[in-house]
Amino acid sequence: MWRFLTHLFRKESNKKDHDSMKKYLIVGLGNIGDDYKNTRHNIGFKILDYFAEQEQFSFETQKLGDVATYKLKGRLFVFLKPNTYMNLSGKAVQYWLAKENIPLENLLVITDDLNLPFGTLRLKTKGSDGGHNGLKDIQSKLGTTNYNRFRFGISDAFSKGKQIDYVLGEWTEEETKHLKERLEKSVELIKSFALAGVNNTMNAFNGK
Repeated sequence: MWRFLTHLFRKESNKKDHDSMKKYLIVGLGNIGDDYKNTRHNIGFKILDYFAEQEQFSFETQKLGDVATYKLKGRLFVFLKPNTYMNLSGKAVQYWLAKENIPLENLLVITDDLNLPFGTLRLKTKGSDGGHNGLKDIQSKLGTTNYNRFRFGISDAFSKGKQIDYVLGEWTEEETKHLKERLEKSVELIKSFALAGVNNTMNAFNGK
C-alpha cells in the first residue's frame, strides 16, 4: 500500500512539475519519407533531428507527427515533425498546441526560405506565408499570421521554371560543408527563443 501511495505521489509530483514548466511548441516543417530526407525543403526536420542528436533524445510517432520533449532551465520544449506532408502542416500544429495547452506566442515554426542566402537565419513574429505552402496551411488553420517563424535560407540559385526541382533537390557538396555549423547555430537560436525571448533572439541571431 505504501509503495503504491509513494508511486502515486511521485507521479502527481512529476505531473505538477511538467504542468508548471513554461512550454514551447517547436515545429520543424518537412515531408516524410527517405526521398525527401536530405532535401532543402526538409530543413525543418533536419534542424530538429540535429537538436535531438546533440542532446540525446528521440522522437516517437504519435498523432499527426513525430514528437519529442526536452527540458532546459525550467522550459519544456515539445518538438513536432508533422507527418501530414508539408502542405497540410496546419492540422498537426493546431492539434498539438491544443493538446499541450501551449499559447500561440510560444509556437515556433521552422521552415526553408528561398529569399534568403544559404544558411542565413531569420526569426520573425509574424508575416505572410511568402508562397510557402506549409506556412499557408498553418495560417489557414490558426486563422492568423501572428505566430513566430524561423526561416532558414536556402537561396534562389535555380533557373527559371526549376524552383520545385531546386527546393526538393539535395544539398550541394559546398552547402553540405557549411551545414553542420549552420545547424549548430539553429539549435542555439531555438534555445534562445525559449530562454531569452523572441526579441532578444532576433537581435542576436537575425542575419547571422
